[in-house]
Amino acid sequence: MEVQIFGTKKCKDTQKALRFFKERRITVHSVDLNERAASLGELRRFEQKFGAEALMDREGKRFRERGMHVAHYPRAASLNLLVDDPLLLKTPLVRNGNLLTVGLAEATWREWTR
Repeated sequence: MEVQIFGTKKCKDTQKALRFFKERRITVHSVDLNERAASLGELRRFEQKFGAEALMDREGKRFRERGMHVAHYPRAASLNLLVDDPLLLKTPLVRNGNLLTVGLAEATWREWTR
């Protein structure tokens, strides 16, 4: 088993996800969104399962900094907006093959490790 985790080093939930898999000696490939954005193809996988709105961190600092809490933007542009500014993503995004989660999902990860 090998998982890929998209997040930032400062994100507490991303740190918990990294710790969860490392404690179980599962190979982790971590992508820091401050250094490298997730590709459109990667985000499309998550969007197909959860929808673009579920990927957007509406409670995050970046969302408010950009004034998006009061602005109106077209829903169709959500995915491109997330590709252009990956710090708007709800993290961690975790991928285990075709299995995906958004945010802290320890119960689901436990099922993967059984």
